[in-house]
This record gives sequence, structure tokens and C-alpha cells, in this order.
Amino acid sequence: MSKESPYPVEISLHKKSRLLTLRFSDGASFELPCEYLRVFSTAAEVKADPAPVTGKENVNIEKIEPQGQYAIRPIFDDGHDTGIFSWESLYNLGKNHLQNWQDYLARLKAVGYERNASPSTERRIKIFYFSWLVNKLGKQTEEMILPPSVTNIESLLKLLRVRKSDYAALFEDKLIRTTVNKQFSESFTLLEDGDEVALIPTSPTPPATPNA
Repeated sequence: MSKESPYPVEISLHKKSRLLTLRFSDGASFELPCEYLRVFSTAAEVKADPAPVTGKENVNIEKIEPQGQYAIRPIFDDGHDTGIFSWESLYNLGKNHLQNWQDYLARLKAVGYERNASPSTERRIKIFYFSWLVNKLGKQTEEMILPPSVTNIESLLKLLRVRKSDYAALFEDKLIRTTVNKQFSESFTLLEDGDEVALIPTSPTPPATPNA
């Protein structure tokens, strides 16, 4: 009796973060950027072209259409909609994500194309602090211009931890729940100009700090 191939038990599109997350029946889980799925589209015209797909740094998936019980068809916002991704192809793209991406970057370098993955405009966000964060920091809100290295919630928390080392313990991932524009967010949620980020402690007791 042949072993059953893994199949998705959860498929989630995070449009703000331009990310497709998948969890398979064998326990494997993957986070696949929309750009990655676009440049590795299974469409015949993409696979047949020897030149790498370029200019898709900010491409997004508008919606996902199921194809029977074996595949999905992503509808990309650049008009591309002919790629049918079977469960096997999605699993392989997830499993080989790192190597595939390194190979893709090498192909871009070979043709002299430089990706523009960094934000092209200034990004200003507003941060709202709640509970004991207000007392510890002495403020309820602040505005921040994000450096290019801060692209998502994970890197924002890292910045807050290093900005004032005395308060680093306040921003540990396990102590903070975050929302972006009043929607609960994940570590990979992208940050864009005008976003409002709320930092909500998950514990009623703050960690000790030098100025406690």
C-alpha cells in the first residue's frame, strides 16, 4: 500500500503581508511570499521562458480559486492567473524554498537585474501602548519613521528591544500581542506607511527593568 502524499489542511492568504501560509497533513508548514509563487508559477508560459520573471517584488494575490480536490489557482494582481498549483507542487515549493530562491537570485544576477525589495518611500507609523507599557514607557503613543531594515512586526519588536536596552525585556515576543490597523497581526505582518500598531501585553505583570 502506497503512502498517501501530504495534502493541505490549512491554506491562508495574508494579503497585507503578501504571504501564503500552508499547513500540510504530515505536519509540515510553509510561509510562501507571493513574489516567490509568482516567479515560480507553474504556468506553461512561465516555465518555458528561459529568462527569469522580474519586477514582481510587490506582487500580491487577489484571491485563490480551488481546482477540484487537488490544486489551487492564485489570481495575482498583475493579471497572471494561469498557474495551477497542485498539492505536490506547493509542498515542493515549500520544502525547497531556500534553495529555489537562491537559484532565482543567481539567475537575476546573471542577467544583470537588481531586485528592489526595499520600500521606496518614507514609512511613518503610529504605535499605541497599553496596560503596564504605558507606565513603564511614560507614554501612550508615539510616531516612528521606520528604517528600511524594519519591514514587519518581528523586526519592529527587535528595533524596540535595541533602541533602549533598559527596556528590552518589555518587548519580548511572548509578552506582547500586536495588532495592525485594529486587526490582530503575525510576526510576518508587513508594515506600511500610515499603519497603526498596538502593543498589548499578554501578562498582567510587567517584567523587571532597571528603572522598575
